[in-house]
Amino acid sequence: MRLDPQQMTGPQIYRFLISAIVPRPIAFISTRGAGGQLNLAPFSYFTALSSDPPLVGIAISDRGDDPKDTLRNIRETHEFVVNVVNEPLLQAMVRTSGEWPASTSEFDVAHLTPASSERVMAPYVKESPLQLECRLHREIPIGSSTFIVGEIVLARASDDVLHDGRVDPRKLAPVGRLGGELYSLLREVRSVPRPRVSRTSGEAEG
Repeated sequence: MRLDPQQMTGPQIYRFLISAIVPRPIAFISTRGAGGQLNLAPFSYFTALSSDPPLVGIAISDRGDDPKDTLRNIRETHEFVVNVVNEPLLQAMVRTSGEWPASTSEFDVAHLTPASSERVMAPYVKESPLQLECRLHREIPIGSSTFIVGEIVLARASDDVLHDGRVDPRKLAPVGRLGGELYSLLREVRSVPRPRVSRTSGEAEG
């Protein structure tokens, strides 16, 4: 099968990409609007961008004159929190993905608890095992999406998911996004050492 983006519609390309690039991490983003309204929504066009400074990126699809509540709130306050979705949060996260009215708090819809963040006004999800408090670094228009770059100003992780100062993926039990209504659960972790070679000779070291 060959697919030519020039001969496909936007929705067709979208359906292909979300089924081909898998699994994707989920940014469960909590925000507070300028008027105080809380919002919570998942995004899987999400990745880490840099460690110095610590940056994350989220692509949010445009809706013309009616931007998504998450994007509108980030534009108003320049703040947001990325909450990690683990297995116990899966059903609640899916519940927030509905097109709820702007006046609706998805915290209430999903029966989740907003907790006070330390560095930003947006709350975090108390039930999430790991949160990244972020401030807007820059906003970049990309085609039919807006790419939000956030700088992590504070990271918080439950002691239950840590091992030797690192996040243990087996304890974190993150949920990955697949195509359609499919999600992946972490069931096996393998350790595969990288090769140690000399940059000058290419020969093995150690």
